[in-house]
Amino acid sequence: MPKPPPPSRRAEAIWFDGDFVAWDEANIHVLSHVIHYGSSVFEGIRCYRTPDGPKVFRLRDHVDRLFFSARVARMDVPHTPEELTEVCLDVVARNGFEECYIRPVIFRGVGSMGLFPKDCPLHVVIAAWEWGAYLGAEGLENGIDAMVSTWRKTPPGSIPTMIKMGGAYTLSTLAKMEAARLGFSEALLLDTEGRVAEGTGENLFVVIDGKILTPPLGYSILGGITRLSVMELARDRGMTVVEQPLTREFLHLADELFLTGTAAEVTPIRSVDGIPIGAGKIGPVTKKLQSDFFDIVTGQVPDRHGWLTLAATPEAPHP
Repeated sequence: MPKPPPPSRRAEAIWFDGDFVAWDEANIHVLSHVIHYGSSVFEGIRCYRTPDGPKVFRLRDHVDRLFFSARVARMDVPHTPEELTEVCLDVVARNGFEECYIRPVIFRGVGSMGLFPKDCPLHVVIAAWEWGAYLGAEGLENGIDAMVSTWRKTPPGSIPTMIKMGGAYTLSTLAKMEAARLGFSEALLLDTEGRVAEGTGENLFVVIDGKILTPPLGYSILGGITRLSVMELARDRGMTVVEQPLTREFLHLADELFLTGTAAEVTPIRSVDGIPIGAGKIGPVTKKLQSDFFDIVTGQVPDRHGWLTLAATPEAPHP
């Protein structure tokens, strides 16, 4: 397991439309289209402390997904993927972070009011801050308590679920608040047909008899980059990974459940709706995959998949 992070710290500078500005000066107009209609796409990317310096996990994959989201949202990004990849690295180095969470966001600004974003310019912002375990260090170690939300994932053909669009996350916010109000750490969402989809900001895996099951793309889930990484790590170990539709009963048939995501990393679930999963703690399959994941991203073992990008060298930490 990684060491507990230092006290949280926000960036001194945020990249905003081509220039670095102070954190408190990265502001937008109250009539910006994004405020009223959620017209943004974004990414969440982690940078980890390693013996060789800060390294960003699967940076180009995240940037490529950002551009995919923008394309679906009909946003003509005024930068190239190569440019924004370099900016992400610069944000980490400029702020002197050894580890952090990076948030690129593309959004529609102030222009004509109304749903159709006529004359609403696009803005591109990349910020970063120190962010420890999203669901808590205790959750990473021993598992979290989850519930099945009363809210349902939107079906295909409504709001696109394979992209990270700001307005679509209103659903996740409602489910997350419901879980917190009822004393749970996280909510699991079913789709409109009653199939298991994902968490509010994470993909879900079910372990039964040593086999790892997860809902397939096209079933109201995000195409998670950490999800793909964990599937690859599982196959490295010779584990069987199957993408298949899962009904709610699978949550209680499971020997183990765990969540994956940039924020959540690899977090075990110890109970659902008050019913223990397996032994009610992190299971052996989850523990192996969690260990494999953190060993790579923190530089404890060689980066055999080429997932890490150095953000700054020890000789030049602040370009």
